[in-house]
Amino acid sequence: MNSTEVSYFTLAAYFHTGVFKYLFFMIVMFLYLLIICANVLLIVVICLNRSLHEPMYLFLCSLFVNELYGSTGLFPFLLVQILSDIHTVSVPFCFLQIFCLYSYACIEFFNLAIMSYDRYLAICYPLQYNIHMTHSRITVLIALTWSYASILCMAPIALIAPLQLCGNILNKVYCDNYYIVKLACVNTTVNNIYGLVATSLTILCAVILILYTYIKILKVCFSGCKQTRQKAISTCTPHLASLLNFSFGAFFEILQSRFDMSNIPNKLRIFLSLYWLTCQPLFNPLLYGLNMSSIRVICKNLIFAST
Repeated sequence: MNSTEVSYFTLAAYFHTGVFKYLFFMIVMFLYLLIICANVLLIVVICLNRSLHEPMYLFLCSLFVNELYGSTGLFPFLLVQILSDIHTVSVPFCFLQIFCLYSYACIEFFNLAIMSYDRYLAICYPLQYNIHMTHSRITVLIALTWSYASILCMAPIALIAPLQLCGNILNKVYCDNYYIVKLACVNTTVNNIYGLVATSLTILCAVILILYTYIKILKVCFSGCKQTRQKAISTCTPHLASLLNFSFGAFFEILQSRFDMSNIPNKLRIFLSLYWLTCQPLFNPLLYGLNMSSIRVICKNLIFAST
C-alpha cells in the first residue's frame, strides 16, 4: 500500500449518541471536577500539615499529583470529543497524549512499588525506618520515578514519529501508540520489540519488588504481635486495593492492544479501556482519605472550619 502524509487521526470508537451527548458531557465533567477537588484537597492537606511530612504521606502526595497529571491528559480531550461531531485529533497532540497517558501509567506503577517497599521497611524494620527513609532518599526516589518514566515513554514517540502510515483511523476513544504502529506501511519490528521489552521489564521489576515486600510483611505479621498485624492491615489494605484496581484496568488495556478483542461488545471495550484512566484518579484519594485516620481527621477539620 502507498503511504500517505498523515496530519490528523480519526478516532473511530466513538458512536452517535444524539442528544445524550450533553448528558455524557455533564457526567464526565462532574467526574473530572471531583477528581481535581479530591486530589488537590489531599495534596494541600499533606503539604500544609507538618505532622504528615512522613515518607508514606510524601509518596501519597506524589501519587495524587500523578492522578491529576493523568486525568488532565485525558478528560479535557474527552470532553471536547463528546461534544464534537467529527472525532479527529492532530498528530502532534496525539503524540503528546500518548506520552502523558503512558508516563502516567509508569509513574503510577513505580509509585505503588516504592510505597510497598516503604511499608516493608516500616513494618519489618521499625527501629531502622527513619535511618533508611530519610527526606533526601525520598526526594531521590520520587525524582527517579518521574524522570525514568518520562524517559521510558519518550522512546515510543521517537520511534513512531518517522513511520510512514497507510491510514489514519484509530479504533479508540483516545490516542494509543500500538494502534498507530499497526497503521505503518514499513517494518515495525523495532517498535514491537521495544514495546514488549519496556512493558515486560516495567511490570516485572515492579511486581518482583511488590511480591518480595509483601511476602516479608506477611512473615512478620504471622510471627509478630497483634499490634504489628493491625498496623500492617491498616496501612497495607488501601495500598493493595489501589494496586489491584490499577492492575486490573491496565492488564485489560494491554490485552486489548495486543490481541483481537472484536468478540467483546464495543461499548464494553470502551468502558474497560477508560476504566484505568478514570477510576484510579478518583479511587485513590477516596480510598486513602477515608481509610487513613490522620488524613481523614485533618480533612474533616479543614472542611468544617471553612464552613
